[in-house]
Amino acid sequence: MGEAGKSNTFVIKCGGSTLAALPNAFFAELAAFQKAGRQPVIVHGGGPAISQALNKLGIHTEFVDGLRRTSAEVLDVAEMVLAGKINKEIVRRLSQNGAKAVGLSGTDGRLLTAEPVANAAKLGYVGEVTEVNTELLNAMLAAGYIPVVAPVGLGVDNQRYNINADTAAGAVASSLGAGPFIVVTDVAGIAGTVDGEKKVLPTVTPSQIQSMIDSGEIYGGMIPKVKAALKCLGGGVNEVVIVNGSETGVLGKVLRGEPIGTTIVAEPTAAKA
Repeated sequence: MGEAGKSNTFVIKCGGSTLAALPNAFFAELAAFQKAGRQPVIVHGGGPAISQALNKLGIHTEFVDGLRRTSAEVLDVAEMVLAGKINKEIVRRLSQNGAKAVGLSGTDGRLLTAEPVANAAKLGYVGEVTEVNTELLNAMLAAGYIPVVAPVGLGVDNQRYNINADTAAGAVASSLGAGPFIVVTDVAGIAGTVDGEKKVLPTVTPSQIQSMIDSGEIYGGMIPKVKAALKCLGGGVNEVVIVNGSETGVLGKVLRGEPIGTTIVAEPTAAKA
């Protein structure tokens, strides 16, 4: 795939619960971009749906440092929900709105190679992405399809791993050199205190993010989002934009560079100061 095509690629991360609530206009907008030659790649999560399925089956689930502790039993359910249910729902919604899409698990074609996270003793089968099969993604894009990726990875020993969706999406964005990396959520962006008032911050830097994590202003599910953003900023992605997916024309606004949500940018260098 040529450089021109590569520059047209952008990665979108969506939570499974966020996707379920998104209007058809969001998927129609993706279809329009595809027809115009832009090339989206979607990486999705599905935490609430996994929890719901585990509860129905009577399987205990818990979180450690914001990540789901994943036993072999939990892993089976996570893969079933992510790759079998949510992934196909997204593909259907894209198809209904005129887009061509293909659903993939990270284990298909060894799309996401993974290794255990550092605290695997506590977390079980939770993985970090070590390699992304960009050849497979580029083949799908060149054939005219939107790849929709479920974040289940495969180790070199063929062990499956549950991967945080924000982490997986950041790794895909870095490996493709895609820009921008768009994190679609159900909030307007990162909120911070400015002049004593809480408001959405138009831009933030890594040092500001670390300060906000330390102070507790950034907490819960936003932490893995911003950490994935920080990691891919150092890996070939120039900016990460966190937006509310229900806002009309949200993707177009991001791609045109209009102010929307929160853009995470690299620290200004001393030379630019």
